[in-house]
Amino acid sequence: MPPSVDHIRAVTEAYLARHPHEHDSLEPLFRALAASVDPTHRKTFPTHVTCSAIVIDSVRRVLHIVHRASGKLLAPGGHNEPGDRDLQAAALRELHEEAGIPPRAVVPLTDYEDVPLDIDVHTIDANPSKDEPAHHHVDFRWAFQLSTEHPVTLQKEEVEGYTWRPFVSAASPTVRAKLALLP
Repeated sequence: MPPSVDHIRAVTEAYLARHPHEHDSLEPLFRALAASVDPTHRKTFPTHVTCSAIVIDSVRRVLHIVHRASGKLLAPGGHNEPGDRDLQAAALRELHEEAGIPPRAVVPLTDYEDVPLDIDVHTIDANPSKDEPAHHHVDFRWAFQLSTEHPVTLQKEEVEGYTWRPFVSAASPTVRAKLALLP
Protein backbone atom coordinates (compact mmCIF):
# COMPACT_ATOMS: atom_id res chain seq x y z
CA MET A 1 0.00 0.00 0.00
CA PRO A 2 1.45 3.43 -0.92
CA PRO A 3 2.10 6.13 1.67
CA SER A 4 -1.21 7.31 3.12
CA VAL A 5 -2.59 10.83 3.05
CA ASP A 6 -2.31 10.88 6.85
CA HIS A 7 1.39 9.95 6.66
CA ILE A 8 2.08 12.61 4.02
CA ARG A 9 0.20 15.21 6.05
CA ALA A 10 2.11 14.31 9.27
CA VAL A 11 5.49 14.50 7.49
CA THR A 12 4.50 17.84 5.94
CA GLU A 13 3.41 19.25 9.30
CA ALA A 14 6.73 18.19 10.89
CA TYR A 15 8.58 19.83 8.01
CA LEU A 16 6.57 23.05 8.31
CA ALA A 17 7.31 23.18 12.04
CA ARG A 18 10.94 23.76 10.95
CA HIS A 19 10.17 25.86 7.88
CA PRO A 20 6.89 27.73 8.52
CA HIS A 21 7.77 30.34 5.89
CA GLU A 22 7.35 27.64 3.19
CA HIS A 23 3.66 27.02 3.91
CA ASP A 24 2.37 29.02 0.93
CA SER A 25 4.74 27.33 -1.53
CA LEU A 26 3.23 23.95 -0.59
CA GLU A 27 -0.32 24.95 -1.54
CA PRO A 28 -0.37 22.49 -4.51
CA LEU A 29 0.37 19.68 -2.03
CA PHE A 30 -2.48 20.73 0.27
CA ARG A 31 -4.89 20.71 -2.69
CA ALA A 32 -3.67 17.22 -3.69
CA LEU A 33 -4.12 15.94 -0.12
CA ALA A 34 -7.67 17.30 -0.02
CA ALA A 35 -8.65 15.54 -3.26
CA SER A 36 -10.25 12.11 -3.28
CA VAL A 37 -7.48 10.46 -5.32
CA ASP A 38 -4.12 8.93 -4.34
CA PRO A 39 -1.62 11.82 -4.21
CA THR A 40 1.29 9.41 -4.67
CA HIS A 41 0.06 7.91 -7.96
CA ARG A 42 2.05 9.05 -10.98
CA LYS A 43 -1.14 9.63 -12.99
CA THR A 44 -2.74 11.91 -10.39
CA PHE A 45 -2.93 15.33 -12.01
CA PRO A 46 -2.33 18.23 -11.70
CA THR A 47 -0.09 17.34 -8.71
CA HIS A 48 1.47 14.23 -7.22
CA VAL A 49 4.12 13.35 -4.65
CA THR A 50 7.63 12.12 -5.52
CA CYS A 51 10.60 11.29 -3.28
CA SER A 52 14.35 11.83 -3.57
CA ALA A 53 17.46 10.86 -1.62
CA ILE A 54 20.01 13.53 -0.80
CA VAL A 55 23.07 11.32 -0.17
CA ILE A 56 26.07 12.85 1.57
CA ASP A 57 29.48 11.16 1.55
CA SER A 58 32.27 11.34 4.15
CA VAL A 59 33.75 14.54 2.66
CA ARG A 60 30.42 16.43 2.56
CA ARG A 61 29.59 15.97 -1.09
CA VAL A 62 26.13 15.22 -2.48
CA LEU A 63 25.36 12.52 -5.04
CA HIS A 64 23.77 13.75 -8.28
CA ILE A 65 22.65 11.60 -11.20
CA VAL A 66 21.75 12.50 -14.77
CA HIS A 67 18.18 11.40 -15.46
CA ARG A 68 17.76 10.31 -19.09
CA ALA A 69 14.16 11.55 -19.30
CA SER A 70 15.01 15.14 -18.43
CA GLY A 71 18.75 15.32 -19.04
CA LYS A 72 19.00 17.14 -15.71
CA LEU A 73 21.47 16.59 -12.90
CA LEU A 74 19.31 15.68 -9.89
CA ALA A 75 19.28 13.68 -6.69
CA PRO A 76 18.26 10.03 -7.13
CA GLY A 77 14.49 9.85 -6.86
CA GLY A 78 11.19 9.52 -8.58
CA HIS A 79 7.62 8.33 -8.32
CA ASN A 80 6.18 6.34 -5.45
CA GLU A 81 5.17 2.73 -6.02
CA PRO A 82 2.36 0.73 -4.40
CA GLY A 83 4.82 -1.24 -2.24
CA ASP A 84 6.42 1.85 -0.67
CA ARG A 85 5.39 1.81 3.01
CA ASP A 86 6.27 5.47 3.56
CA LEU A 87 7.90 8.45 1.85
CA GLN A 88 11.39 7.76 3.19
CA ALA A 89 11.18 4.14 2.01
CA ALA A 90 10.28 5.41 -1.48
CA ALA A 91 13.41 7.59 -1.51
CA LEU A 92 15.56 4.65 -0.39
CA ARG A 93 14.05 2.38 -3.06
CA GLU A 94 14.74 4.99 -5.75
CA LEU A 95 18.33 5.40 -4.49
CA HIS A 96 18.90 1.66 -4.75
CA GLU A 97 17.23 1.37 -8.17
CA GLU A 98 18.92 4.36 -9.80
CA ALA A 99 22.35 4.40 -8.12
CA GLY A 100 22.75 0.86 -6.81
CA ILE A 101 23.25 2.06 -3.23
CA PRO A 102 21.27 -0.22 -0.89
CA PRO A 103 19.38 1.12 2.14
CA ARG A 104 21.84 -0.61 4.48
CA ALA A 105 24.67 1.62 3.13
CA VAL A 106 23.06 4.86 4.37
CA VAL A 107 21.62 6.27 7.57
CA PRO A 108 19.27 9.22 7.92
CA LEU A 109 21.10 12.44 8.61
CA THR A 110 21.01 13.31 12.31
CA ASP A 111 17.87 15.31 13.15
CA TYR A 112 16.31 14.29 9.81
CA GLU A 113 15.23 10.76 10.73
CA ASP A 114 11.53 11.58 10.33
CA VAL A 115 11.57 14.91 8.50
CA PRO A 116 12.77 15.60 4.96
CA LEU A 117 15.59 18.07 4.40
CA ASP A 118 13.48 19.80 1.76
CA ILE A 119 10.08 19.68 0.08
CA ASP A 120 10.09 21.21 -3.38
CA VAL A 121 7.22 21.88 -5.77
CA HIS A 122 8.27 22.03 -9.41
CA THR A 123 6.55 21.94 -12.79
CA ILE A 124 6.91 18.99 -15.16
CA ASP A 125 6.31 19.70 -18.85
CA ALA A 126 3.56 17.88 -20.73
CA ASN A 127 4.63 14.57 -22.25
CA PRO A 128 2.22 13.54 -25.02
CA SER A 129 4.05 10.22 -25.55
CA LYS A 130 3.06 9.23 -22.00
CA ASP A 131 -0.34 10.95 -22.23
CA GLU A 132 0.68 13.30 -19.40
CA PRO A 133 -0.32 16.95 -19.17
CA ALA A 134 1.94 19.54 -17.60
CA HIS A 135 1.77 18.96 -13.85
CA HIS A 136 3.52 19.47 -10.53
CA HIS A 137 5.78 17.16 -8.56
CA VAL A 138 5.92 17.72 -4.83
CA ASP A 139 9.31 16.19 -4.09
CA PHE A 140 10.04 15.07 -0.54
CA ARG A 141 13.85 15.17 -0.33
CA TRP A 142 15.25 12.93 2.41
CA ALA A 143 18.83 13.39 3.66
CA PHE A 144 21.11 10.39 4.19
CA GLN A 145 24.73 9.95 5.16
CA LEU A 146 26.71 7.11 3.60
CA SER A 147 27.47 4.78 6.51
CA THR A 148 29.78 2.60 4.44
CA GLU A 149 31.47 3.41 1.18
CA HIS A 150 29.52 1.84 -1.65
CA PRO A 151 30.12 2.10 -5.38
CA VAL A 152 27.53 3.84 -7.54
CA THR A 153 26.04 1.40 -10.04
CA LEU A 154 23.72 3.19 -12.44
CA GLN A 155 20.39 1.91 -13.71
CA LYS A 156 21.17 2.38 -17.41
CA GLU A 157 17.49 2.57 -18.46
CA GLU A 158 16.88 5.78 -16.49
CA VAL A 159 20.29 7.18 -15.55
CA GLU A 160 23.24 8.07 -17.76
CA GLY A 161 25.81 9.52 -15.39
CA TYR A 162 26.59 10.68 -11.88
CA THR A 163 28.82 13.03 -9.94
CA TRP A 164 29.52 13.98 -6.34
CA ARG A 165 29.25 17.73 -5.74
CA PRO A 166 30.24 19.87 -2.76
CA PHE A 167 27.33 21.35 -0.78
CA VAL A 168 27.88 24.76 -2.38
CA SER A 169 27.40 23.20 -5.83
CA ALA A 170 24.28 21.15 -5.15
CA ALA A 171 21.99 21.40 -8.17
CA SER A 172 18.89 22.43 -6.21
CA PRO A 173 19.06 25.95 -4.73
CA THR A 174 16.75 25.00 -1.84
CA VAL A 175 18.80 21.90 -0.98
CA ARG A 176 22.01 23.92 -1.31
CA ALA A 177 20.68 26.54 1.15
CA LYS A 178 19.62 23.92 3.69
CA LEU A 179 22.88 21.99 3.43
CA ALA A 180 24.75 25.24 4.14
CA LEU A 181 22.98 25.41 7.51
CA LEU A 182 24.15 21.96 8.64
CA PRO A 183 26.82 21.86 11.36
